Amino acid sequence: MNPSAKSIFSFCISLSLFLSCSQEKSPFDISPADRLDPKRMQPPYPQIQIPEGIDLESPRWKGIDLTPVPPVVPLSASEQKKTFVLKPGYKIEPILTEPQIKEPAAIRFDGNGRMYVLELRTYMQDIDANGELLPTSRISRWEDTNNDGIYDKGVIFLDGLVFPRFVVPFGPNTILSMESNEDHVYKYTDTNGDGKADKKELFATGLGRSGNVEHQTSFLTWAMDNWMYSTYNSRRIRWTPDGVIQEPTGNPYGQWGVTQDNYGQVWFQDGAGGVPQNFQFPIVYGNFQVKGQFQEGFRVPYSLVKLADFEPGMRETKPDGSLNNVTGAAGNDVFRGDRLPRELVGQYFYGEPVGRIVRQVHSEKEEGLTYIQNKYIDTETEFIQSTDPLFRPTDIATAPDGTMYIVDMYRGIIQQGNWTQEGSYLRTKILQYQMDDIVGNGRIWRVTHDDMPRSKEKPRMYEETPAEWVKHLEHPNGWWRDMAQQLLVLKQDKSVVKNLVEMVNNSQNELARIHAMWTLEGLGALKLEMVRNLFQDASPAMRIQALRASETLYKYGAKSLEEDYIRLAKDKDPSVVIQALQSAYILKIGNVDKLLQSTLQSNKAKGPQLVATQILQKMEEARQLAATQYSPREGELFNKGKAIYDGYCAACHGIKGLGTPTGAAGGELIAPAFSGSPRIQGHPEYAVKTLLHGLTGAIEGKEYEGVMIAMDSNDDDWIAAVVSYIRNEFGNSGGFVTPEYVAQIRNETRDRKSNYAYDELIQEIPKVLFPQDDWKVSASSTALQGVGSTRDPSYVFSHKSWQTEGPQKAGMWFQIELPRPTNLAEIQFDSPEGEYPKKYAVSISSDGAQWTEVGNGTGENGSNTFGWDRQIMGKFIRLHLVEGSERPWTMKKLRLYAR
Repeated sequence: MNPSAKSIFSFCISLSLFLSCSQEKSPFDISPADRLDPKRMQPPYPQIQIPEGIDLESPRWKGIDLTPVPPVVPLSASEQKKTFVLKPGYKIEPILTEPQIKEPAAIRFDGNGRMYVLELRTYMQDIDANGELLPTSRISRWEDTNNDGIYDKGVIFLDGLVFPRFVVPFGPNTILSMESNEDHVYKYTDTNGDGKADKKELFATGLGRSGNVEHQTSFLTWAMDNWMYSTYNSRRIRWTPDGVIQEPTGNPYGQWGVTQDNYGQVWFQDGAGGVPQNFQFPIVYGNFQVKGQFQEGFRVPYSLVKLADFEPGMRETKPDGSLNNVTGAAGNDVFRGDRLPRELVGQYFYGEPVGRIVRQVHSEKEEGLTYIQNKYIDTETEFIQSTDPLFRPTDIATAPDGTMYIVDMYRGIIQQGNWTQEGSYLRTKILQYQMDDIVGNGRIWRVTHDDMPRSKEKPRMYEETPAEWVKHLEHPNGWWRDMAQQLLVLKQDKSVVKNLVEMVNNSQNELARIHAMWTLEGLGALKLEMVRNLFQDASPAMRIQALRASETLYKYGAKSLEEDYIRLAKDKDPSVVIQALQSAYILKIGNVDKLLQSTLQSNKAKGPQLVATQILQKMEEARQLAATQYSPREGELFNKGKAIYDGYCAACHGIKGLGTPTGAAGGELIAPAFSGSPRIQGHPEYAVKTLLHGLTGAIEGKEYEGVMIAMDSNDDDWIAAVVSYIRNEFGNSGGFVTPEYVAQIRNETRDRKSNYAYDELIQEIPKVLFPQDDWKVSASSTALQGVGSTRDPSYVFSHKSWQTEGPQKAGMWFQIELPRPTNLAEIQFDSPEGEYPKKYAVSISSDGAQWTEVGNGTGENGSNTFGWDRQIMGKFIRLHLVEGSERPWTMKKLRLYAR
């Protein structure tokens, strides 16, 4: 045993003895306030000043109260327990707290019921997020050795991590995890049984991303279909005996939380959006928009904390100082245990750490579509509320003991440093309540009910046989079923196939039948005959699961299933019809468009109508994209930009570029729309600088809930792809941006250390000059448009284009005279293939006689941009050819920019 392990072991023995003794105080009575500077708790309390330049009449600040107040002081866990408001019959108890754990953000249980804790020990240790990426975070593992309900023995399974994204138990003494700003998932194993991982193996790649730590991949989760899903990634991965495979999916939109229900529907938890996402259908079939899926009032939280300390500011503050619109969410769980009242089973729960609540979501199915609402909206309450401002629920889990566990980071700041910058509303409120130094805590709570004590059955799956695992598939607690299925698939022991087939065919437990079928699929032992029999099952749920599982058989050659998909698209149950359509679509069966059109004609249920309509739209969009007229390089940028946008940007800016609704009434937007935006379609410097350095504050007088954070950790190709996509999608036509251009802007602004304010940024951006009647346009040569007439050079500003009469010759020129001197900065134009100016020079003059050459350019197919750094005032701008070509010189959509 190494020294650190010895010290932990000794501490745990002491703690266990301490708990077993009759003491007036438990370890949960020790207050973190004892670690604070006592001076801060004494008056006079600091006066917080409004930062300079702030408009106190803006919605974010208007009505703000910055009266000096006593600081928020952390409580012991025993004292915090008294601050919870629970529903009748429910209780909440601490089972693991600081100092044993610090900054817990998520938990997972392994096959022996041991709890892995993701400890993000560098998260917001001060108001400026200093040291955020230091390698000091860890994954610890805990167990209850005497079965008294308290986790009393812990080991540091994995230490020295850079802000780890998730922990996935993956067999005996093995986990999967990934660090921030990494692209790789690794498998970590403890090979010698000392409780510490000593072997690291690459598991999968391509799942990571860089940038803000709140906007990176999280919660990799093994689902019932044997695929693994995570936030942000528009792909799923799967372990197989031959290696890890990947498939594309729709955009999950999630930020911090992935869970599944009893039927394998994966739910993703949005962060800033504050609501669940993609819970209608499996994400592999893409994204579907269901109007009204969040019922009226869903976005209104009922919080008992009234400090108005949230990023949107006073505009999302109720008169009593509490939050009026969900603005942050973290962690999620569809409760599937057996030791809480039955009405909770299948209900979705998530934490709103800004509102200090845990919400219970009630869902209803209507004609194949799901609609959700706050379970307690009628009483304007929540499943769990707290009056303690430091209650920060970041994860929820169904535990092996059949109850619900809640992870509480218990801290002052819950928003990352991009939202607490100097001059921000949130920073001002944090300082008012002196919450910036309340760090290093963390609690895990167990929720129980008076009528149902927790189960004391301790999992010991790692010591059991595969045959014993099969029996767990009938367990009333979904955690047991999930873990047993995972272990069976990882073991790949075909000796249990007969038992699984028997369970599918004869068990009276529908959930056990479903798990057994998917286990067969994971073992490569699912047969066509079985799924066809299940297609006839009396239960719509079994028919749906058989359809989903049959897709694997189709991929491996069972093309005769097409007939089954067509037949089941006429099923009497709308959810079965939807699944048949989605399977046919994702597998691209023959004449799937005719099947969809037929469904629209014959089935008037809302769900099939919506799904058939939106799939047809997806297919048409795919055809249009394939037929794009972009050059190969432009097409590459566009497609890459679309993938990034769908997986990252759409959560705030909307999947159609119209912005994502927010606010208590849904009438506001998280972020500005891109569709038709003159800023986006204007000079590309605006979008590039915004992505590189972030943007804060009102935009043209309008404030948004979200803050655009810096994306400069991504490379130039990534930035160019995103900007190119948003400038050419959503009805926009703004031209493409090259990685070279991004590199230029990055270099010019390399010394910038903070977000742009909009008014500051807009002063830097070259502004397009719109052609006026008093502009004089001329050229040395202009082609004939028709018999007896010439092509007007002013056509250069339109789609019609200007062109020389013959091949390009050195000395040919094109000129624009403006009515007054202007600080010209850049010229842009489009040229068709082969008709771009081969080599040209750009000159500026104040009188048309004396010229200053600002540089030389080389033309290319498509969009051309030429800019210069020198500040030159001029009335005339001229392009002249330096080198000739056999093709004519053609330009259209010419744009002049000035600073």
